[in-house]
Amino acid sequence: MRASGILLPISSLPSPYGIGTLGKEAFAFVDFLKKAGQTYWQVLPLGPTSYGDSPYQTFSAFAGNPYFIDLDLLAQEGLLKESEYRHLETPNPELVDYEYQYFYRFKVLRLAYFRFSPEKRPDFETFCENNKKWLDDYSLFMSIKGQNNDQSWWLWEEKYKKRDFQALEEYISKNASDIGFWKFVQYYFFKQWLALKQYANQNGIEIIGDIPIYVAQDSSDVWSNPDDWQLDENLDPIRVAGCPPDAFAKTGQLWGNPIYNYDKMEQEGFSWWLDRIKESFKLYDIVRIDHFRGFEAYYAIPYGDPTAEFGTWVKGPGMKLFQRVKDVLGEVRIIAEDLGFLTPEVYQLLADTGYPGMKILQFGFDPYHDSEYLPHNFKRNSIVYTGTHDNMTVRSWFKSLNEAEKAFVKAYLDFEDDNLVVPKMIKACLASVCEMAVIPLQDYLEQGDEGRINVPSTLGGNWVWRIKKGVLTEELHQKIYSWCKTYRRINPNG
Repeated sequence: MRASGILLPISSLPSPYGIGTLGKEAFAFVDFLKKAGQTYWQVLPLGPTSYGDSPYQTFSAFAGNPYFIDLDLLAQEGLLKESEYRHLETPNPELVDYEYQYFYRFKVLRLAYFRFSPEKRPDFETFCENNKKWLDDYSLFMSIKGQNNDQSWWLWEEKYKKRDFQALEEYISKNASDIGFWKFVQYYFFKQWLALKQYANQNGIEIIGDIPIYVAQDSSDVWSNPDDWQLDENLDPIRVAGCPPDAFAKTGQLWGNPIYNYDKMEQEGFSWWLDRIKESFKLYDIVRIDHFRGFEAYYAIPYGDPTAEFGTWVKGPGMKLFQRVKDVLGEVRIIAEDLGFLTPEVYQLLADTGYPGMKILQFGFDPYHDSEYLPHNFKRNSIVYTGTHDNMTVRSWFKSLNEAEKAFVKAYLDFEDDNLVVPKMIKACLASVCEMAVIPLQDYLEQGDEGRINVPSTLGGNWVWRIKKGVLTEELHQKIYSWCKTYRRINPNG
């Protein structure tokens, strides 16, 4: 079935409290998607962000982001008074101020926790029991981190760093309330998220989630299961992840994530990955796996190198992992982010899995060579985008091209006026043979540089973009509906 969707991170929703949340504006966006004839809402990873604010570097591969908990909903349950969180309003509603969130939101959430009565909510105990496998370690991890001025776990006392059993038992006994706070936070994140997902599904909207291939070194996952990663006897990474040098990054991209110990994982039937994917499908209808090519071969950089220039390619688990996923979880709906340096082996892995890959229209316009990212080369089993969270908006991208490139774009899409580039690009995606087309909301809004979400391999100024309240107009949803109707992408269940 031909269908379409919109990419919009939760953090980018409007709200009076400094960041998008799972409250009324999220439900209103579902209503907008329905009126616009859409089938999908694609979000970015939902994990608790760490240093750098990236949703691709989180404290847990399983937990949710406390910033997304809607405070008005907590107030409706009697856990907060509006006067206790009005100060979270920020001067600029179009940008997320993560530092402000970090210093003040948790104080508000602790007020709510103080009023929380677990005995009145039997589903809280059920939630804790059902998620015990990751929740206990995560809550303990966050508590110890807080007691250590938020230092990374490898800087903790040796007994905590290396998980001395007796030391941890003593800590749990003395800090039960603080550990309980972190369970409380996750309980409310999941409660609110699942309510939003249910509302979306009832209105014919499916959620496309996003899981990074790697986890952050400073995460409960690595701390609690160090044998699953390539670490030395001191628990330092041996090699870390990244990408080799290319035309976009002369020294490559040094992500710094520890690399999986795939040999051990295979011996355990890839149980960690099975748990991760299974849990993801409780949150999403479709899961996009970031950096899919890393499963065929990953780029490993010696730990401590200042750049990614001297890494090597190492074979990954390949089809052994995904066959295990199919054997245990069945035919789950996965999108493979198959971008970057691709080899025949990567294409073969994609074919063997049967997962749809991604086509980014911005990548296609080389005046001198054909490209798999031009619509005449697309295949039905693909997802087409104008761009992603890592790209410029269409308007900014077009401005950045040289004259030969601009001329080719105009010739290929058949227009002369530069101002028509955005609708022409969107319509080329919608008109393509790809079964699914997903357009970032910034492109429907025809934004320029102000709409960029992330510049890869840079720190500061990323992940802060938000939409203003009131931009989701009737005129906008009618325009989107009309275009999608023309190209036979209207949701029949909306």
